[in-house]
Amino acid sequence: MTNQNSGRRIASTMNRVLSKGLACLLVLWPALQAGAQSAGPVFPNPGKTSMSRENQQALGMEVAGKVYEQMPVLPDSSPETQYVRQLGQKLVATIPKEYSWPFEFHVVPQKEINAFALPGGQMFINIGTITAATNESELAGVMGHEMAHVYMQHSAKQAGKAQTTSMIAGIASIALGASGMGNKAGGLVGQLGQMGIKMGSQGLMMNYSRSDESQADAVGAVILYKAGYNPQGMADFFKTMQGQGGEAPPEFFSSHPSSGNRQQAIQKQIKSWPPENYTADSPAFVQTRQHAAGVKAYTAQEIAQGAKSGQWAQLNQRSGALLNQSGGSVFPTAAEAGGPPRASAISLQAVAPSKQMVATDIGPMKMQRPDNWLLKLPEQQGQFVTIAPKAGVTGDGVGYGLLLNGLPAQQVQGLGIDEATGKLVQVMQQNNGLQPVNKAQPITVGGIEGRSVMLQSPSPFPDANGQPQQERDWLITVPQRDGALIYMIFVAPEADFAHLQPTYEAMLKSVQFR
Repeated sequence: MTNQNSGRRIASTMNRVLSKGLACLLVLWPALQAGAQSAGPVFPNPGKTSMSRENQQALGMEVAGKVYEQMPVLPDSSPETQYVRQLGQKLVATIPKEYSWPFEFHVVPQKEINAFALPGGQMFINIGTITAATNESELAGVMGHEMAHVYMQHSAKQAGKAQTTSMIAGIASIALGASGMGNKAGGLVGQLGQMGIKMGSQGLMMNYSRSDESQADAVGAVILYKAGYNPQGMADFFKTMQGQGGEAPPEFFSSHPSSGNRQQAIQKQIKSWPPENYTADSPAFVQTRQHAAGVKAYTAQEIAQGAKSGQWAQLNQRSGALLNQSGGSVFPTAAEAGGPPRASAISLQAVAPSKQMVATDIGPMKMQRPDNWLLKLPEQQGQFVTIAPKAGVTGDGVGYGLLLNGLPAQQVQGLGIDEATGKLVQVMQQNNGLQPVNKAQPITVGGIEGRSVMLQSPSPFPDANGQPQQERDWLITVPQRDGALIYMIFVAPEADFAHLQPTYEAMLKSVQFR
C-alpha cells in the first residue's frame, strides 16, 4: 500500500515536471525556429589603425576643402543635395554609434559616374551616378559601399602599411621621410598618396585593394539590409553599367571585383538573413533623377581645365556651395574671405582655452590640447600644423596658439641641439623677422632634452586701441631618434602671453613621442 502511494506520487511529480518542460519548450519553439535561420546581420568590428579618428576627420576635411577648390559642387539648397543627404542619413542611422562617423554628403555636377568617401565621412557623389542608377536601391548601394570604406577605415589602414615617419601631412619634410626634400608632391599630396587617394583627370580617386572592395561590399550589404534595401542593389548597379552600350566600365569600377562575383558573394552572404520586404524605389528618387538630368554637368576634362584657372572656387562661392567647417579643422584664408585680411582687436576671453583638455595624435607625437582649440593640418610641404582658437587666426597668420613643424635629418645632420636651434633661430630672424629675447635654455619634453628660446615679433592682431603690438613667440626644439628635429612655437601678444603660458606649459608637459 505504501509502495503504491509512493509510486503514484512519483508519477504525479514526473507529470508536472514534464508538463512544465513541455510548456517551456513550446514557448521557446518560435525563437528556436528563428535562430535556425538567422537573427540578422551584425556589423563587424572595424579594427584599429595607427591614425586617430581625430586625424582622419581633420585630413578628410582638408581634402574636402581641396575638392571645393578644384571641382564644382552643388549648393546645399539644390534638390539633388537635399535628396542625397536624406538618403545618406537613412543609411547612417543603421550604423552603431560607437563605430559611426560624422558623414556629410555632397553632389558634384560631373557627367562621369563616380562616388568617393573621404576619411572621416565627407562623401561626394557625381550627378552622373544619380542619373545612371535605375532605382533608389542601386543608388543606396553605391553610397552604402563607399560608406563602408570609411567604416572599415581602409584609407587609414593603407597609410599605416606604408610605415611613414609620421601619419600627419606636411610636418615639413618629416612627413615625407629622409628622401622627401626633393619631392614636389609632398605635404598633403604625399600623405594622400600613402592613403591610396589621388587627384587625377577623373577627379579624386580612391585606390583600394580587391580585398578592401570585397569587404566594403560585405559591410555595405549590412547597411542596405538594415535600411530596408535589397543588399544586391550594389551589384545590380554594376550590372546596369555593364549593360549600357557594351562599353568598358568607368574608371570608378576598375579596381572592383567583377559584377558576377559580387552578386554571388552577396547572395551567399544574405542567404541566411531573415527575409524582408525591401524598398526598391521611391517617388523622391524618381523626381530627383528627372531634375538631375536637366542640371548643367561637366566632363572630367572640363573640370580639370577649370581647376587650373580657379573657375570652380569662384563658381562655388557665387552659388553658395561652401563646405561646412563645423568640425573646425580648416581656417579660412584671406582669399576665401573675399579680400585682404583685416584683423581687428580681440579680447582674451574670445581666445581663452578651455579647462577641458583632449588628446591629439600628431603623427610622431601625441599631446593634450584645450578642447575648444582647433587642429589644422597643412595643405602643402613646409606649412605648419596649428592648434589654435578659431578667433586667434587671421589671414595674416596665427596670433594665439601653437605652430608645429620639423626639419628632416639631412638638414640637421652633424649638428648638436644647440647649433641646430641656433641655425633655426637665425633663419627665423632672416625670413620672418623674429628676434630672440634670451639665449637658448635646456628643457625636457617627452623625456628628451631640447632647447627653449623666447623670441619677439609683430602680432597679426592690433591692441585694444587698434595699434600694432608685439608678440611673444616661445620656441621649443626637440631632437628625434631618427635625427630629425621637431620644433614648436607657442604664440600670443605680449600683453596676453602670461595668461596663456600655464596652458602652453601643460601642453608641453603632455607631449609623448613615438
